[in-house]
Amino acid sequence: MKQSSDTVVMVRPHHFRSNPETLADNTFQSVSQANDVAQKAYDEVTDVANTLREQGITVHLFEDETTYTPDSVFPNNWFSTHASGELVLYPMFSNNRRKERRADIIEFLQSRYKYSTTLDLSGLEQKEQFLEGTGAIVFDHQAKLAYAARSKRMHEAALNSLCERLGYQPVVFDASNSAGTPVYHTNVIMAVGTEFVMVALDMIEEKARQRVITAIQHSGKALIELSETQIAQFAGNTLELDAKNGKLLALSTTAVEALTNEQKIHLAQWVKLVPMPVPTIELGGGSIRCMLAQVFKPA
Repeated sequence: MKQSSDTVVMVRPHHFRSNPETLADNTFQSVSQANDVAQKAYDEVTDVANTLREQGITVHLFEDETTYTPDSVFPNNWFSTHASGELVLYPMFSNNRRKERRADIIEFLQSRYKYSTTLDLSGLEQKEQFLEGTGAIVFDHQAKLAYAARSKRMHEAALNSLCERLGYQPVVFDASNSAGTPVYHTNVIMAVGTEFVMVALDMIEEKARQRVITAIQHSGKALIELSETQIAQFAGNTLELDAKNGKLLALSTTAVEALTNEQKIHLAQWVKLVPMPVPTIELGGGSIRCMLAQVFKPA
């Protein structure tokens, strides 16, 4: 299994705004009163897509012209694709986020890449068992691990069921900020690359911390520790991709400015850092990684 892909799905919103239904548990989210938020978000998505294409990444860019899906720019939460042949659809916590699931995107992926199985978990919403895709889960595809922080958006039974189906081992833990607020999505504090794992160990509950460290060590990957301050600047919300000239790490300019020189040098052993400015999107509580739904082609 490969850890990174050369293809992503992105959604360009025409009416982006901060989602009122997710403010309560997303400490990364804020509200902007500026009149040009929607236009700025549209432009940021356009620029990210263009930058990735220049690096040799295939970007399938879909438009969202509706006004009722303020978080549609984060498609990685409602579906994931797997080289083993699965297209997975996930149960979403917020009512308006459930409306992000789009038949045209699903049909495009099924037609283009011929997934053998569509695993639809969205029915778990009726049981209030939520599992928000690769926001709630950070997959190590090579080691077949599924890292996941407990939250309203990550139900452990749903995770265990998915892992059993995919043949992955769940690594579940509690994580919170220094104020005691639980981390809403695992992918804001953790990123897994082919050769490394970036993670804020201090935000993971102490009794679970060693279990996470052991899992990383057993995977054979280098550990790059991030601080809570760096996490607040989206330094954990990054994604490794396969570019035309080697692997790159997609991250925001906010995130790259939060990294130390030592961390940048360490990462540069394996990936080219490609920072992109998305300050408006980050008002919605997510950054570059959340904007990119990886496409793994069935083997």
